[in-house]
Amino acid sequence: MYQVIARKYRPQSFVDVVNQEHVKTTLENAIAQNRIAHGYIFSGQRGTGKTTVARILARCLNCVNGPTNKPCGECASCREIAAGGSVDVIEIDAASNRGINEMRELRENVRYQPARDRYKVFIIDEAHQITNEAFNALLKTIEEPPAWAVFMLCTTEAHKIPATIASRCQQFSFRSVDFEDLVARMAWICEQEGIHADAEALAVLAQAGEGSVRDSLSALDQAIACCGDTLSATEVRALLGAFSLDALEQVSQALIESAPARMLEVVNELERNGHNLQHFSRELARYFRNLLVARLTGGETRLIAASAAERQKLAEIAGKFSEEDLTRYLQLSLDLFSDLQASLQPRFHLELGLLRMVHAGRLVSIEEALAGIPAAAERPHTAARPQPPAPSPQQGSWREKLHATLMELGMAFTADAVEHSEIVETNGELRFTTPKEFSLAMQEADLSKALRQIGGRPLRIKIMIGEAAVQEKIAVPAAREDDLSQRALANPEVQRFRDVFGGEVRTVRNLKE
Repeated sequence: MYQVIARKYRPQSFVDVVNQEHVKTTLENAIAQNRIAHGYIFSGQRGTGKTTVARILARCLNCVNGPTNKPCGECASCREIAAGGSVDVIEIDAASNRGINEMRELRENVRYQPARDRYKVFIIDEAHQITNEAFNALLKTIEEPPAWAVFMLCTTEAHKIPATIASRCQQFSFRSVDFEDLVARMAWICEQEGIHADAEALAVLAQAGEGSVRDSLSALDQAIACCGDTLSATEVRALLGAFSLDALEQVSQALIESAPARMLEVVNELERNGHNLQHFSRELARYFRNLLVARLTGGETRLIAASAAERQKLAEIAGKFSEEDLTRYLQLSLDLFSDLQASLQPRFHLELGLLRMVHAGRLVSIEEALAGIPAAAERPHTAARPQPPAPSPQQGSWREKLHATLMELGMAFTADAVEHSEIVETNGELRFTTPKEFSLAMQEADLSKALRQIGGRPLRIKIMIGEAAVQEKIAVPAAREDDLSQRALANPEVQRFRDVFGGEVRTVRNLKE
């Protein structure tokens, strides 16, 4: 009967386990020093070897030559554990045996000595699914088990294991397998099986596993069933529904050319060929992540799960974008993937998301916008963009300009009133403090007309009637504030910013005070 590759090439000793050196070294040393714990928690993502290591540890403990970190593999105990039929190594699937009754039964079983072997080993898979009541029933047994009992809890969600259980066990965190190690493992298996697979095909299979050995080997089994003894990257991608770098590059090329029509063509091609749009959006997010990493670290980085040729190609494409652009595209692609998960119209959402990327690529940073604006001395003086008045209130500039302009307009009484008023400009407002005897001559309409004649940015007008001596106490600090505003607004960079973005400066604050 055919045995799938993932089971046929399942590691039978610590030497065969891929990439979990920190776990293997600790367990081997513990066995060599006879410091065997009564409880272990093996956690990590799926397919990284948690249950496999638990079985290997059980073989090390119960081998006829043991305890040893190199089980013989030939004795009855080693063969039965490998086949999953050992009486003294009990494997429990907690996904279907998670209740208090099952844990009570396990607790009763622990009381009896092993039938033949040295230890009675309990391997509990998917341990995080055990109920709290069941964990409580097991707590005392794990805390003070008999000398012959060893518990091994395997889980993908270690945070769901109660602290009362975790504190009584040794915990080992399994890492996802490195891309190169996974490719090398599959290349060795293909050699054993007489399969011819190019490096690109193996890279696609390793990417499909996302760090899981079992997932990658299952994909390899599927590819062999489909393609026979010769695997090519094109056929493997078609089988797994993966997207080639060339297909994803169409999106980046449309961004480089700022061509929204090409984005619509990409979506149409995906729809016509029956591709899953949600899967495409996920691959697109991964593509922009890889471009960003390549832009930051270069094409030789190990942070990108791809073949050497693909990494070099990604580095070339990434060189056409800035880090800011790639960061923005990555965020937009992640948002797009999230939107598509619950979308009733995935095509429309994908088209909208890709068009947003094109528009985002046209954005210009503030620094670039300001750099493209000529300096104040280089700008022509036009009626549409008049130069703001430069003089400060302390020098009487406003009083002189307004007096002269009002005289030209034939408003001698208003000019005389302005001559006797305190004038302060602050926060876009021109304040007049006028003695009572000149109150009738101070009309907002006349002053506005004079300001328009002078030119400059528009200012609000506020007229206050009262004794000048009294108002002077208020005007002095206001004038000091106005001087600060004038100096800030006279800065060339501030003027360039206002020319580009407009708006009104309401408050100026001295950060040194």
